[in-house]
Amino acid sequence: MHNNPPNDTSRPPRGTFWEWPHFPGTAHDPDHGIPEELYNELVRYAKYASGAYQVMCPRPMGNTLVTQFTDMITATQGFVARDDTRKEFVVSFRGSREIASAIIDTSLVLSPLRGPGLPKDTDAHVHTGFLYAFRSVGGRVLDVLREQFEKCPLYDVAVSGHSLGGAIACIAALSIRNTFPDTALRLFTFGQPRTGDHSFAELVETVIGIDNIFRGVHSFDGVPTMIPTRLGYRHHATEYWQFAEPSAPRHVRRCVGGEDPEGSASIPSTGINLPHMVYFEQPIASDPTVCI
Repeated sequence: MHNNPPNDTSRPPRGTFWEWPHFPGTAHDPDHGIPEELYNELVRYAKYASGAYQVMCPRPMGNTLVTQFTDMITATQGFVARDDTRKEFVVSFRGSREIASAIIDTSLVLSPLRGPGLPKDTDAHVHTGFLYAFRSVGGRVLDVLREQFEKCPLYDVAVSGHSLGGAIACIAALSIRNTFPDTALRLFTFGQPRTGDHSFAELVETVIGIDNIFRGVHSFDGVPTMIPTRLGYRHHATEYWQFAEPSAPRHVRRCVGGEDPEGSASIPSTGINLPHMVYFEQPIASDPTVCI
């Protein structure tokens, strides 16, 4: 249940105060946010995404490290972990400290979606640089999972990543789901930039399922909207927008569709900023305790 917005969304109703930051032009100030259980899942996988930045992550979230992978040419890095309590594999991809240059250089051109495990009969296009990064490690990730499924055939898969790592995670999740169609899979990204065109967004939503996609955005993080839609890019669902501080279930809105005008897309991009480096209480890349 949402309250009807005031006619002038730049000011709170008389006698009330909006918590900072409140973003004018957003029609919904949710009463209830999201369930605490779901919020805790967002916190959990934000920590996995943060752990991928560590040079060594011997025990991701206290679980078994199956392998770490690095491609020296693309600087793509991440790990595959096994959680025997939750019976799942977690594939996590590191972002880049040079995300701005990675996004806006010549690789901004959209390329046909081609790579290890990806669907073949599609007209989807993605950011050339993101696709190149995925290709550099995608085959290895699939091989590792194939070996692990021989030992643990009933385990689920969760894929996570922050920033550039979120874009790679999105492509990887599509590849994993297409390769292992009987395996339950969820995708968690944080500060993910727009990754591909409208056809790609629809493909991700169809193959993975919008209820299995959790695309977190922290308040006015500028990276998710840094690549403009006028270049042919579109976000996929489902966005979970933390629209106010402090981070809490009541301050997170499940948005509708990939480009909900009442979600983070309502805020003009300011590029890389402080919200980009903190997600659901987790300081990204600076907490080594997520690896022990």
